[in-house]
Parts: sequence; C-alpha cells; structure tokens
Amino acid sequence: MSTIIDTFIAPPCHDKVDILHQDEHLVLINKPSGLLSLSGKNPQNLDSVHHRLVKTFPGCTLVHRLDFGTSGLMVIARNKAINAALCQQFSQRAVTKVYSALLCGHLDNNEGVIDAPIAKDPALFPLMSICAINGKPARSGYRVIERFYHELENGTLLPLTRVELTPETGRTHQLRIHCQQLGNPILGCDLYGGLLLPGTEQTPRLMLHASELHFVHPASGEWIRARNESLF
Repeated sequence: MSTIIDTFIAPPCHDKVDILHQDEHLVLINKPSGLLSLSGKNPQNLDSVHHRLVKTFPGCTLVHRLDFGTSGLMVIARNKAINAALCQQFSQRAVTKVYSALLCGHLDNNEGVIDAPIAKDPALFPLMSICAINGKPARSGYRVIERFYHELENGTLLPLTRVELTPETGRTHQLRIHCQQLGNPILGCDLYGGLLLPGTEQTPRLMLHASELHFVHPASGEWIRARNESLF
C-alpha cells in the first residue's frame, strides 16, 4: 500500500469565522475560504475552524467539514451527545446541503444530476477519481441560475455559469470532481481544471460556497433552515 504524504502548507487566513447563531447545544458559522476545517498534523497547519472555536466554545466538535478553499455554512456541536445526533442525521442523509458555484463555460442543460462513483487513489493524492469499480456511490444535482461572460484583463470574454449544487452524498471533493465530469470545472479549482489561462488574472479563491444547510435541531426538534448567500 502506498504511503500518502501531505506536503500542503496553508497560507495564513486573516478572515474571521462569522458566528451566525449559537445556543447551548450548537453553533452555526460561516467559514471563510482559505481556512482549514480541522488542524492538520503539520504544526504549520494549526489554524483552523476548530482551533479558533474551541477557545470560545470548549469541548466543541466538528460534525462535518468544508474543503480548505470552500466557504460557507457549517454546524458545530457543543457536546458529544449533540455531535452524535447531528452525525446520525448526516449519515442518514437527512441534512439538506445547497452550494453556490461559478463554473467555467456555459452548461448545455438548465438542470440535471451527476451520478458518478468517487474513489481514493494514493497514487493520485490529493486528487480523487471517478471509478465505477472501486468508487463509492456519489450523486449531485445542479441547477443553472445564470449564464454570463466575464471580461479578463486582456479583453478576453470568459463564459461562466452560476449554479446551485445539491449533493445527495458527501464524498471528498464530490462537487469539484462532479463539475469536472460535466466538462465545466469550478472556477478557481486548482485540482480539477478550473484555473484561468496562464497570463490572465487569477481567481483569488475557489468559487464554491455552502449557502444553505437544513437539519433538525437535536435538542428542540425544530427544523433549522440556515441560509447564507454567497458574495461572488
């Protein structure tokens, strides 16, 4: 078995973690792009959502994660019982997650579903791959919000599509690799082909934002329908 060596060092993130809601059981936050969800093994990757929040909310734990470059909504449990209850909702796919994204090019269809199993391959780390044999089931829905053109510094018009993405499963890099599978990678994606052409302006971040999170509050039993619009 190949040994996976992670050499990634996260650059400093000066953006704050916005607390959108808090009670004695959980915290809802907006994660900035460019911040790890959980601290890495390398001491240079200590800064993270969890590292920052545990100072204010001792004993808090992550229920789920967002990729380093992804911004948006996360729910944080403040004790083990709430963590277990929320993790059960995620594992049973009872949580609705909605993302906003900018994709390269103009999509042909206005909506659809990408059904493509995703597999880990140590030889490709940190990349994931589509694999019908060894991959785990993965489904993502998409809906076009807007097709438009963005003018680059050199005058080139870059076709972009603003979409709403709804993952039915939660595989690593699922939305990024599924959009690549469509032929329209997420703008700013360094792993799956969404960077701008050399010599043009570079996108400052991955254009993927967790905009909605719907789940049942484990203590009150009430539906939480959190919404946090993307800034891009």
